[in-house]
Amino acid sequence: MNLDPRLEQFLAAQPYPVLFVTVSGAHLYGFASPDSDYDLRGSHLLPWRSVVGLEVHDETIQATRMMDPLVPGSGTAMEVDWVSHDVRKFFGLLLKKNGYVLEQLFSPWIVRTTPEHAELKELAGKHDGHGVITRHHAHHYFGFSETQWNLFLKESPRRVKPLLYVYRVLLTGIHLMRTGRNEANLGILNEEFQLSSVKELIAQKQVGPEQSVLTEPVTRFEAEYQRLRGELREAELASALPESPTQRTRAALNDLLIRLRLASVERELRRPQTN
Repeated sequence: MNLDPRLEQFLAAQPYPVLFVTVSGAHLYGFASPDSDYDLRGSHLLPWRSVVGLEVHDETIQATRMMDPLVPGSGTAMEVDWVSHDVRKFFGLLLKKNGYVLEQLFSPWIVRTTPEHAELKELAGKHDGHGVITRHHAHHYFGFSETQWNLFLKESPRRVKPLLYVYRVLLTGIHLMRTGRNEANLGILNEEFQLSSVKELIAQKQVGPEQSVLTEPVTRFEAEYQRLRGELREAELASALPESPTQRTRAALNDLLIRLRLASVERELRRPQTN
């Protein structure tokens, strides 16, 4: 995976240290177009003075920026979309069965990492009855697929991208319910599911513009959409995943959060004071 060096340039301007930064969106899902933007997602550490008072700011940071080529005239501008949550909020979202943050945490497209990032992945993805992955994550994928399907139906002309999101979300959810492992790359998922329509759509999206228009009739895909939703429901009902994260998992996340905060305090206290 070749990451554009401008991603590091973008992160260098961010105000807080990070626990991790990964790439999400079409690059993670395996169907980026030549003109796709980069969706950066991660978790940052607010300074202790920002989290001990009555009001907490910057728990979530969102920014979009156009990055020019590093060498003028050597390429095209690149759009970066950045969303990051403070570690406490991120841990809370993990415990709320949030598929978005789960995929961000386990994304193989890693821009920045730390030893604590590796520890968090180990805690979140345990398969011995602990971890944060539960059968109720299926609800996230049901809701997301329905939203994307409705978006796809309302468009005129209809685009390939929302339809690919529908497939990606449903196959990720089914795979998660069956295996307890997160996989967000549609191409990799389709090695298991072998859907000819998925191969064709990915190929069209990868060589065309971000807003590629679908040329096939909706009827070709509607029955498959309903069938996959049925498979997701069956996978949820048959899943061996727990109903909720265990108290042991919560305690381990709490311990990691405390250690991150204390380390942040120590770093700040060691920093030379300026008048």
